[in-house]
Amino acid sequence: MLLDLDDDRRAFRDSVRTWVDKNYPPERASELEKREYQYPYELWEGMAEAGFHAMGIDEEYGGQGGNAVDTAVLARELARTLGGLSWVWGIPSFAGAKALSHGGTEEQKRQYLPRLAAGEIRFSIAVTEPGGGTDLLGAMTTRAKKVDGGWRVNGQKMWSTGAKEATYLLLLARSGDPETPGTRAPTTLLLVPTDSPGIDMRYIPKLGMRAMGSCEVFLDDVFVPDSQLLGTEHQGFKVLLASLNNERVMSGALALGMLDGILEESVEYAKNRKTFGKVIGGHQIIQHYIADTALGQKQSELMVFDAAWREASGLPCHKEANMVKVVTSELAVAAADRGIQILGGMGISAETHAQRFWRDLRQFRIAPISNEMARNNLAESFGLPRSY
Repeated sequence: MLLDLDDDRRAFRDSVRTWVDKNYPPERASELEKREYQYPYELWEGMAEAGFHAMGIDEEYGGQGGNAVDTAVLARELARTLGGLSWVWGIPSFAGAKALSHGGTEEQKRQYLPRLAAGEIRFSIAVTEPGGGTDLLGAMTTRAKKVDGGWRVNGQKMWSTGAKEATYLLLLARSGDPETPGTRAPTTLLLVPTDSPGIDMRYIPKLGMRAMGSCEVFLDDVFVPDSQLLGTEHQGFKVLLASLNNERVMSGALALGMLDGILEESVEYAKNRKTFGKVIGGHQIIQHYIADTALGQKQSELMVFDAAWREASGLPCHKEANMVKVVTSELAVAAADRGIQILGGMGISAETHAQRFWRDLRQFRIAPISNEMARNNLAESFGLPRSY
C-alpha cells in the first residue's frame, strides 16, 4: 500500500496545484462551466502547454511517463477547482492513452500517442447504448460487419462525452453472433475517425459537466479501415477491460479532488459568515458537517492511492477499482450536499461552487458503472451467486 507520496510526486503535486490556482481558480472554472455546449478549447490548449496530456504516455512515444499513481495525483489536483471540466484531460487520457498503450500495435502507438501527448488530437469513448446502460454487452446492437479492407459499422451510442470535439471515437461494437443461445456476441474495438462519412452527433442536455458536451452518436454504414482495429478481432471487451479499471480509479481521484474543493470552500465560508453574533464555524452542527467532510476526504484518499498503487504495481485491482468508485462517489456527493447546506441560501447560487461540484459529481454514482452493479460485482468476488 502507498501510504504517502515520495518527494518527486509531492513536487509534481505542488506544481500542478500552482498551475491550477494561477490559471483556473474556482471563479474561472465556473465561467467556463456556464458555457453550455461550448467546449473549453483554451483549457485543452493550456493543459497541452503544461504537459498534462503527455502524463501516463511512455517517453518513447513523446510522453512524460508516469503510472496510475502519477495520473491520480494529476486528476485530484485538476478536479479541486475544475470539477467535471477535468474530463477535458481525463477522457482522452482514458480513451486514448490508456487504450492505445494497452491494446495498440507498435505502429498505432507511434502514430497516435505523440500527437495526443502534444495536444494535437482528442479521443472520446463510444461504448454505452440507449438500450444498454449497465447491461452493456447483453443489450449491444451496434454492429461492425467485416468487409474487404475493414468494417462497416451501424448503430447508435449514448453519453459519448466530448465526441463532437474529438478526432477519434474509441468504439465497441458487436462483430459476430453468439455460438449458442444465451451467449454474448463477440465484440471488436475500433478507433473511428469522427469525420468519417455516415457519422452524426447530437448533444444531450444534462445536469452537470455542461461545457463538456455529451452526445448521441449515430453510425450509418460507417467504413472503418483494418488499420483502425484496436487489439484482436472479436476480443474488444477484453482489450477494454484494463482501461475500465483505470477509469474507475481515475473517477475516484477526480471525486477526491472535488471533495478537496468542497472542504476548502466550506471551511472558508464557515470562518467568515456570521449568524447569531458569531461566525457559523462556531456552531457545533457546522463543525460536525466539516468534520464529516474531512473524514470522507481521508477515506477517499487512502482508497484511491491504494488502488492506483496496485494498478501501477501490476497487481490485481478490479475489486479495489470497484470499491474506490463506490466509496468516493458516495462520500463526495454527500460532501457536496453538506457544502450546499453550510452555505445556506448561497449554496444554490451560481456564485458559489458546492452546487457545481454536486452537479458534476452526481453522475459518478451512475457511471462508469452504477454503484448498485459495482456492489453486485463485489459480492460475486466473495463467491456469492450472480444476482442479475
